[in-house]
Amino acid sequence: MKSQFRHYLKLIALLSAVVGLVACGGGEVGDSDAAGVPPRIALEAQTLELGKMPNGEIVEREVVVRNDGDAPLVVSTITTSCGCTTAVLEPMTLAPGESGTLRVTFDSGAHGPDLRGLIMREVMIASNDPATPEAVVEVRADILAPVTE
Repeated sequence: MKSQFRHYLKLIALLSAVVGLVACGGGEVGDSDAAGVPPRIALEAQTLELGKMPNGEIVEREVVVRNDGDAPLVVSTITTSCGCTTAVLEPMTLAPGESGTLRVTFDSGAHGPDLRGLIMREVMIASNDPATPEAVVEVRADILAPVTE
């Protein structure tokens, strides 16, 4: 009876170890390299200061996005806090040490000709970086009266 009980305890311990390994994602391809260093997103700039601009002006800026980790960085989505701002990253997957370009476009007239003053919008970059699953770039501008001709 004691040997059967020990057998069950060993079986339970083995199953617990397997379940723990699966739950922690042990050994999944693409999560990290042999040294265990995951992907790491790095942004050239976390804030884009557009300065003073007349309502109705559209500007585009670029931000370098780099993978400082040792596994592929996979960007799953890029979203913005407002329809007046759009963003595209090329490429969406970055090998270790590789860089991509985030193109951010801001339309200061998207809310109509009466918008004035300081505004801040955000570009959110969701990736497989476990330390920073969502990186953010702020876009700031001071909207002036539209230029009349």
